[in-house]
Amino acid sequence: MHVKSGDEVLVITGKDKGKRGKILRAIPKEGRVVVEGLNIVKRHTKPRGMGKPGGIIEKEAPLDISNVMLICPACGRASRTGKRFLEELDHKGRPRKVRFCKACDATID
Repeated sequence: MHVKSGDEVLVITGKDKGKRGKILRAIPKEGRVVVEGLNIVKRHTKPRGMGKPGGIIEKEAPLDISNVMLICPACGRASRTGKRFLEELDHKGRPRKVRFCKACDATID
């Protein structure tokens, strides 16, 4: 996946096109992400006992990963990303793999 939890993204298609938000949760198996404050859906719930009243609850629904673009922290633009290996090694002795912005060539991770 080209994005992770905590990344700031721009929605490029759908009803929230052009809006920015922070990724709350990534679901790699399904290829979806939940973005804070975007793709709001209404859920009608029945009352469940004394402590849980019923009503209409608004919550964020998952977006497809292809509908968002990462906003580069260095240049501040929505850009495509790539992956490359650094000279430094990780804890297992392998070269460390990082994401980079294809617009400004800055390392993201």
